[in-house]
Amino acid sequence: MKLQKLYYLSTMKYDEAKSKFLETWGKLGSEWGINRTMAQIHALLLIAPEPLSAEEIMEELNISRGNVNMNVRELIDWDLVNKVLVQGERKEYFSAEKDIWEIAKRVAKERKRREIEPVLKVLEQLSRVEGDKKDKKIKEFANKMGELNNFVSKMDKSVDTMLKADENWFFGSVIKMIR
Repeated sequence: MKLQKLYYLSTMKYDEAKSKFLETWGKLGSEWGINRTMAQIHALLLIAPEPLSAEEIMEELNISRGNVNMNVRELIDWDLVNKVLVQGERKEYFSAEKDIWEIAKRVAKERKRREIEPVLKVLEQLSRVEGDKKDKKIKEFANKMGELNNFVSKMDKSVDTMLKADENWFFGSVIKMIR
């Protein structure tokens, strides 16, 4: 007789589930290189069926208008959130990109611009260090900077491939690499 383990997953009411999602997305945001509040605003707009005003965001997340405005502007810069005109309203409304693949590509593009490209510029400079190439320290330094430059360049090209890729092709390629 086979013993079967049963796992019971507790269900949550909507408000509890939404709160848990906003909290989790906020923590994930720090992994992307954005602050927790910015990620929580993004999460809120991601799950909102309709665009939200700054006032609605303030109320939902219990944050200041300045905090909302600063973080929404940054999300707009990341191309994750758009300003939306609502007929008959004077307030600004905001909505998030809903396609998860598109979100991943936009985050990767922004991180590439902010993190990888500046490092590549510095490593390129550092790999051309001046001095006696026979000096062990200079030779080792130049070699390591060249290796790092090569590695980061490959990362950069991988991100470029992802940005140009179709979702099915990309994940199909990753699965082939894993096998």
